Amino acid sequence: MRIVDTPAWQALSAHADTTRDHHLRDLFAAAPERFQRFSLRWEGLLFDYSKQRVDATTMHLLRELAQVADIEGWKHRMVAGELLNHTEGRAVRHMDLRAGEQAPAEVKRVLERMRLFCEAIHSGAWRGYSGERITHVVNIGIGGSDLGPRMATRALIAHHQPDIEVHFVANIDGADIAPLLGRLNPRSTLFIVASKTFSTLETLTNARTARDWLLAAAGSEKAVGRHFVALSTDLDLTGRFGIPADNVFEFWDWVGGRFSLWSAIGLSLALAVGWHNFERLLAGAKAMDNHFLESPAEENLPLTLALLSLWNTDFLGASTAAVLPYAQSFQLLPAYLQQLEMESNGKQTDRQGQPIGISTSPIIWGEAGTNGQHSFFQLFHQGGRIIPCDFIVLRESDYPLPRHHDSLLANCFAQSAALAFGQTREEAIAAGTPSELLPYKIFPGNQPSSTLLLPNLTPYTLGQLIALFEHKTFCLGALWNINAFDQWGVELGKQLASQLTPLLESGGDASQFDSSTRGLIAAARGV
Repeated sequence: MRIVDTPAWQALSAHADTTRDHHLRDLFAAAPERFQRFSLRWEGLLFDYSKQRVDATTMHLLRELAQVADIEGWKHRMVAGELLNHTEGRAVRHMDLRAGEQAPAEVKRVLERMRLFCEAIHSGAWRGYSGERITHVVNIGIGGSDLGPRMATRALIAHHQPDIEVHFVANIDGADIAPLLGRLNPRSTLFIVASKTFSTLETLTNARTARDWLLAAAGSEKAVGRHFVALSTDLDLTGRFGIPADNVFEFWDWVGGRFSLWSAIGLSLALAVGWHNFERLLAGAKAMDNHFLESPAEENLPLTLALLSLWNTDFLGASTAAVLPYAQSFQLLPAYLQQLEMESNGKQTDRQGQPIGISTSPIIWGEAGTNGQHSFFQLFHQGGRIIPCDFIVLRESDYPLPRHHDSLLANCFAQSAALAFGQTREEAIAAGTPSELLPYKIFPGNQPSSTLLLPNLTPYTLGQLIALFEHKTFCLGALWNINAFDQWGVELGKQLASQLTPLLESGGDASQFDSSTRGLIAAARGV
């Protein structure tokens, strides 16, 4: 039975019909203790969802739906190593990567190799072909091999090692890699090529460009072994590239790309922040894993986030969701969550191969505050669309400067309140608004939002945060009965690109393609 056909879904639908027009002003007026009833605390984190358009009945019905969807059963299947990614015949075991002493032996072995490598780079024991220390690291990857470590490296900038600067290249556009190579020194630069199959088009194109750049300076193929390491499972292809087997860090097919930060894919991050901090990141994620697996539904942070997202998407009709981190160090978090959630759950076919029949993942987007306030918040306030918002903010700044952080917090809290409650005509008049401006000073409010307050931004709390959103994504996949761990739409685009590339490089018969694609190929080739 499809989830939409269950009595639990029908009960939620009926409830939504009777409560959809309830305003947050009225919900707060009816329950002055609403903040206490609709907020969760755990290990210093505060999750306030009192400004979501829910009441006690809503949350009760949503948790009943979670029981019908068998969230607990799916958790146990994931932990047991069942093939949750059924279309690719793979288990989903990213929690094993941060399991500490309980981690599998193969995971411990790779983590130990990563530790020794980081120590060799930081101590200067590993040097380039001319004997110089490595001072710059370039991670070459794309998608899950780029977004996770890139986001986390930016987020933990206050914890960077002073002797290493880490860069990221992902786009196949030469404008991504060329300016970077132009300002680096080949004698002191290390490249990390992150590709499980070592065949990803964008990654290998950039890696070959970096290899040519190095060899132009070094003049010897032997230099590749001092300046390139690979994160891959294919020792044959990495060997052909010139990377010795000792320079290859493996990971496994049960590690999905967008869940791979905790594996060897995190090597660039470990080099940026040091091995101890990388271990703290793993520890923070493990703590969130334990909370997710052990906490009851009423106290479970990832499940609560997922249920609220489902409510806003499928019952209130929101097609997008904004991620608004009021922390500049989280600048790349919205982009990371775009991949995590939309690539996982942007699907319309369930696990039985049948149409789902409802909206699934909302479009995730956002920007760091307060920048976003001067960009798109106007649409939130008066644009006429329902756009749920997740505010993420730090109680203590990672860069404490006088007057800065209190103003940042004030703006975050003010926006969540303004979006919830708006401004009525009477309030505008009381504020002295001239009559001719009254129509422009009325704000409907009732925009749902949550606020996640972290105590600070450390490797440990970042690990908690990332794992929180991973488990939220998992729960949504289970609720919608989706395989959240494949991405066949992405694969289709790759296949077509591989067919088009030769036609753009050297011409050929393009008759198999539509007239638009043929016309674009001809125009791009100047024909």
